[in-house]
This record gives sequence, structure tokens and C-alpha cells, in this order.
Amino acid sequence: MRRSLLAASFALAVGCSGTSGAEDDGKVFRADTDPDVQDSATPTDAAVDSALDGGASDAGSDTTKPLGPPYPIVLAHGFFGFEDFAGIGFITYFYGVKDDLAKRGEAQVFTPAVDPFNDSTTRGLELLARVKEILVKTGAAKVNLIGHSQGGLDARVVAHERPDLVASVVTIGTPHGGAPIADIAAKLVTDDRFKDVVDALAKLVGGALWSAAGEKTSLIRGFLQFTKPAVADFASAYPDMPGVSYYSIAGRTALSDGGSACVTADAPAFVTKWKATLDTTDPLLKIPESVTANGLANVPNDGLVRVVDAKHGTFLGCVPADHLDEMGHLLGDAPGVGSKWDHLQFYADVVGHLRSKGL
Repeated sequence: MRRSLLAASFALAVGCSGTSGAEDDGKVFRADTDPDVQDSATPTDAAVDSALDGGASDAGSDTTKPLGPPYPIVLAHGFFGFEDFAGIGFITYFYGVKDDLAKRGEAQVFTPAVDPFNDSTTRGLELLARVKEILVKTGAAKVNLIGHSQGGLDARVVAHERPDLVASVVTIGTPHGGAPIADIAAKLVTDDRFKDVVDALAKLVGGALWSAAGEKTSLIRGFLQFTKPAVADFASAYPDMPGVSYYSIAGRTALSDGGSACVTADAPAFVTKWKATLDTTDPLLKIPESVTANGLANVPNDGLVRVVDAKHGTFLGCVPADHLDEMGHLLGDAPGVGSKWDHLQFYADVVGHLRSKGL
């Protein structure tokens, strides 16, 4: 049983990452050189405020005020996410999403990377720095943040710290209420020496993936953030802010229709159209799905995050996708036997929903 729980814990880390990168152009990310925003150093708050108050933007705009909607889209990756897996280039976190949105006319879609191993306070502030760069580059007044898994928590940090820069936060499969596997793992991982070893390995491996990996990087701290006590503390520290639209979407798998947990009066057509579609769980998520479902209780979940824990703000309902299918992994493979789930169309629909709201 202990071995199974440890395997499930490992799957949470891998599953939240999809063993993939966050950028769609194949460039290697370094903390101080975001391929999406290659304009030198991260601007200061004063520089951003100056640009938003009428300063010239890198986009070459002649306007004296920041640009209004439609606002740029920022895709925020989850735990263990990074930009370009092993330098391969075509393996991206939101698999093929940026390119697909570009083909649909969405030219301003950004996929910045943050520390893949850390807690959302650290990652959120890093994401905020990237958002500021994007605003200076584009001349836009705000961005729309779409976060998968932990990326949704990171987005909430950004929205709390600078609500004036964020039009909306959409979270997909985000453990707002925690993840049962993390609670179980927290009971197993009690030896500080073991924690130190895990963090040391994260730094060792992370150096090749994330140039800023150093003393602040902590896989353990990031992972244990998903325990119920930790997410409760997080919610207290980063409450929702007025003026920001918050939406959430959950995934359901294991041939579950989600039952009453997925029912919401706010479900848009792009979610309800999947009502009759069921998903079979990816083999990598079989163990964590069983743990998350709580055995015979069969609690609806996406293999890592329960539907009830994925709800935040305006809940838009459930889609037939496990935690990997939600961003098109592994490597764009079929979501499950008989399933017609299309993650590219899904993200296009999410963006379309924001545009319909004037965002």
C-alpha cells in the first residue's frame, strides 16, 4: 500500500506536468530571457506603470493609453511544467495550443515559464514579472490568464497582487481545494532528511530545465502546497479581487459523467456539448485516480483533482478529460477509447468565451 501511495504521489508531479514544456516555439527558456518577451530585463513596476499611463510600448503603438480588449492570452503551466522538454522543441506543455490559436486569429498568446518545482507564491510572483513584460511589449492594459493545474493558483497570485493588470482568470483542473494525494504524501514524507534529498535532486535536475533553479527551488514545498491546510492558507492570503472575472472548469475521467458534482447553471454551450462523452483514464493516472476517487465512493475527478476541489469563481462545468488530456498529453495522443475530446478546440472555445464577455 505504501508503495502504491508513493507511486500515486509521483504521478501527481508527473501528471501535473505532462512531462512537457510551456512554450510552443521550441526555444530554450532562461529565467531572464522569456522567448515570448525578448526585450531585455524584466521591467520595474515604475516602468510598467509608466507604459500603462501613456508611455511608448515595444509594440510601436502611437496611442497614449493602454490598449483595451481583446486582451492578450497568457497560458500558465502547472507543477513540473517547463518550456521546452530536453530541448526537443515540439514537446510543449499546452500541446500545440499556441500555434492552433494563432491559426484561429489569436496572435497575442503567451506561454511564459516559471519555476517548475516551487510553491505558487514564488511562481506567482515570477508569472507577474512575465505579465508585466507582456504588457510593456504589447501595450495592452490587461491580460487574460488561463492556468492549468498549479498554474491556476499562480494566476490567482498575479490577480491578487495586481488586479489592475488582469481581466480574467480561468482555471482548468486546478486543486483550489487541495489534492487528496498530497495529504497522503504529507503523512509519509515526515523526515526532513528525505525532504532535503528530494529538494537536492530537484535542483540537480532543475538546472537543466530552469536556469534559476537554486536555493529557493523546493519540490517538497511546492508539492505540499496541495494539502488541504496549505490551500486554505493560500486562499486566505490571496482572496479574489474585485474587477477580475474568475472562471473554473473541472475534468472528469474513469468513464464518469460527473453526476451532480458537474451540474451548474453557468455551463456554456462549449462545455455542455461534451455531456454525453466519457473518458477512460490514462494508464499513468490509474493509481492516483483510484486514490482520488476514494475507492467505492467514486468521487468524480480528473485522475488527480476532484471536481469539487477544482471549483472556483464561476464554475463552468466539467469536460471529459483526465489531467493529462486537459492540455493534450501525452504528445497529443488520443484521449481515450471512443472519446472525441479535442483539447485544441476546447482552448479555442475558452478564449472565445472570454471574447464573448468583452475580455
